Amino acid sequence: MNDRPIYTYHFADGKELTVGGRTLVMGILNVTPDSFSDGGRFDTVEKARAHMREMVADGADLIDIGAESTRPGSAALTPEEEQARLLPFLEAIVPECPVPISVDTYHAATARAAASAGVHILNDIWGLQYEEEPGEMARVAAETGLPVIVMHNQHGKSYAGDVIETMQGFFRRSLAIAREAGVKREQVIFDPGIGFGKDTAANLLVQRRLAELLAVDGVRYPMLFASSRKRFIADTLGLPVDERMEATGASCVLALAAGADMVRVHDVKPIARMCRMADFILGREAYHAQ
Repeated sequence: MNDRPIYTYHFADGKELTVGGRTLVMGILNVTPDSFSDGGRFDTVEKARAHMREMVADGADLIDIGAESTRPGSAALTPEEEQARLLPFLEAIVPECPVPISVDTYHAATARAAASAGVHILNDIWGLQYEEEPGEMARVAAETGLPVIVMHNQHGKSYAGDVIETMQGFFRRSLAIAREAGVKREQVIFDPGIGFGKDTAANLLVQRRLAELLAVDGVRYPMLFASSRKRFIADTLGLPVDERMEATGASCVLALAAGADMVRVHDVKPIARMCRMADFILGREAYHAQ
């Protein structure tokens, strides 16, 4: 795709990340006790460090660390509780991780503390629009200069009109908030929010029409796609959470064919291989197979 923007982010610790060339694979590192997929598996520093190393060896280009589960019915944490759980992991893992790290949080105070601990990307499931902290996450992104993943979300799963048009309106509001705070355009990465504020039919619709979400008002933005092991796969194929890898891979490959630049996954090794092969077929930036 000739209109795909290519950004190379240079971080203070010397790490770099180029978005817009080959597909990037983000490995998920949940340090929560109650995540829908792997809650409690990596809830000690040693387990989390070992899993980080495994994912990097398997082909992860960056690691996403989250300390609060966002599964339906999970208990929300205060920013203080979230930081108490998260920061010991960041302090141990950030200095040792050879690839950039993103922090999965919608609390501005946690994002600011994580930035101070050396993380490289902010990942906000409320797309700069968390109603209890209006404008705060955007200000953190502006202050730190870090890339920020802006995910679509909403309360409830009903839509008065076209789902895609509603999502475009959401991203348009997020961009206005970002501009007002002083966030640069090249810092913003979209995420369509598969599994958030959408039922199964809406998730499948978003997957089919993903290309329509790559640009707002004629401006193309990088996109992260995150469908790994999510409930819409179970609703569609009747699969338990530990048998959704192949369906996740199919979803990811279709997303990158539609223009997505990054995929966020649990099963790094097989899906990284799928993405590499798809990249070669699609003529994206060539590189030597590992």
